[in-house]
Amino acid sequence: MEKTDIKKMLKELYQPTHKDFSVVDVPNFKFAMIDGQGDPGHEVYMKAVQWLYSTIYPIKFIAKKKMGKDFVAAPLEGLWWADDMDDFVNGNRDKWKWRMMIHLPDWTNEDLFEEGVAKAISKLGEQPDSLRMGMFEEGKCVQIMHIGPYADEAPTIARMHKEFIPANGLVENGYHHEIYLNDPRRTAPEKLKTVLRQPVRLV
Repeated sequence: MEKTDIKKMLKELYQPTHKDFSVVDVPNFKFAMIDGQGDPGHEVYMKAVQWLYSTIYPIKFIAKKKMGKDFVAAPLEGLWWADDMDDFVNGNRDKWKWRMMIHLPDWTNEDLFEEGVAKAISKLGEQPDSLRMGMFEEGKCVQIMHIGPYADEAPTIARMHKEFIPANGLVENGYHHEIYLNDPRRTAPEKLKTVLRQPVRLV
């Protein structure tokens, strides 16, 4: 049985070089999503991520059994912002807002998703209001691979926003986006790989 693996299918989007920024076009993708606010080190965030994975893995096994289809669980992705972007830039994490997402194959349907949610409910209790399946399209984006601890991303993000984007006649056009290619519980901080992405448009 062939497995759908988004990281292998779209290497230019999920495996960019760490040496320089690139401009890519990101199409309309299907995701499992959940929204929240606050420090990503706190329980609310960790519980939200648990809900995503507790929904995704049952979908994987149900699809294999009922549809004869399989997929490699995609990496966790996050959109990050704040009502006052100074809070985001200055690291006032309690005021950060986020949308955590995991890519789903385009053949995933609502019935399959609801079965996955039902399995998660049996394990975790009442479903969060914001847990859903939906489409998300970013269009033109600037991105780069960051290798190392999450806390060391700031200089690269600053270069992206203050140097590369304006130098190429672009402006920001959406939320800061990160794709986490490793499990931080099992990967040394210096080996973590994170795609840093920013939607943009022409000035």
